[in-house]
Amino acid sequence: MPLTQTAFGMWSAGRFMHFGEAFDDARFVEAIHFAYEKGIRTFVTADVYGAGESDTLLGQALEGLPRDSYCLVGAVGHDFYEGQRDGSKGFPRFTDPALRSPDAYADYLRTATEKSLARCQSDHFDLLLLHNPDQIGYTSETVWDGLAQLKTAGLTTQLGLAPGPANGFALDVIQALERFSVLIDWAMIILNPLEPWPGRLCLPAAEKTQTKILTRVADYGGLFHDDVKPGHQFAPRDHRTYRPAGWVEAGCEKIERLRSIADAHGLTLLQFACAWNLHHTPVASVVPTLIQEPGPTAKPLQAKIEELANIPEVHFTAAELDTIQEIGDNTNSMSLKGGNPEHTDEPLPDRWSLNPILDAVASRWNIDPARDLVKI
Repeated sequence: MPLTQTAFGMWSAGRFMHFGEAFDDARFVEAIHFAYEKGIRTFVTADVYGAGESDTLLGQALEGLPRDSYCLVGAVGHDFYEGQRDGSKGFPRFTDPALRSPDAYADYLRTATEKSLARCQSDHFDLLLLHNPDQIGYTSETVWDGLAQLKTAGLTTQLGLAPGPANGFALDVIQALERFSVLIDWAMIILNPLEPWPGRLCLPAAEKTQTKILTRVADYGGLFHDDVKPGHQFAPRDHRTYRPAGWVEAGCEKIERLRSIADAHGLTLLQFACAWNLHHTPVASVVPTLIQEPGPTAKPLQAKIEELANIPEVHFTAAELDTIQEIGDNTNSMSLKGGNPEHTDEPLPDRWSLNPILDAVASRWNIDPARDLVKI
């Protein structure tokens, strides 16, 4: 089954990543069933979430449903089998030289994919993503040959790239799309009306290479759900506490300026954000984080699922698009991950220096790294 316009990500509901209230297994399965019943038929998991628990829970939730009635998206890349977790940095990428040499990449990818599928109770993924790759993952023919073997073996119908977990990687994504365009069907990026940068930099290359885009964080940390207001108290471990102080207040002020456009089209704010994402030509699916905020006035998760399941076709006017761009422009607002001119030390798993290849990518796509990829 192809990916549907809307998707349910297993990082939702606070179970495997800390957003709002954490659902227990029964409540999480109930949310998945509700999404399916409402017409959301794409489900995105990653093997590292809960060290396999996300796969298992999704498999249990989808058990008994016709396999051709939903789209299963998996992601592999973090080695929680042999690697040791490094606190908040998580598990190492499977390409870490301390874990294995390139001649073992294909075996790892096959094993990790088969184990993930077994937990999901399926014999194939409709899309398998390379999850949070390091510099090797973006550039290695050996890695992508290993992924191609999975497609040949029938373990996945399509292949893709899921950068992250933080924002950035623009030049690295473009480089991979150019180099492995025959293999890459999908790429996942962060995109929403208040975070068009740097994700938008990848879209022309995606369009040229006919790569479909799946967008995450369409909800902008929950603000487009319209129940996070100034003064909102996040739990100590909530994933959103990494954002800079004042982001809720600043975001809500901008959202109030956008609300009239949403109202003019009969949209909730979440529907507005998703519809804006989908108006970009390469964007074919949206997967916002579905969050149950604490407190009696919080919008129920089921209401958010219903909003996501009912996004109408929207045609924004040129004037509306200009207004959204003006209000939401976040260019140069943060330090980015991946290849960028701000990093001059030894490469890290999620950040590295520019090189002649990335400089050439930037030149081909009219990107000036010193202007377009730095925090000011």
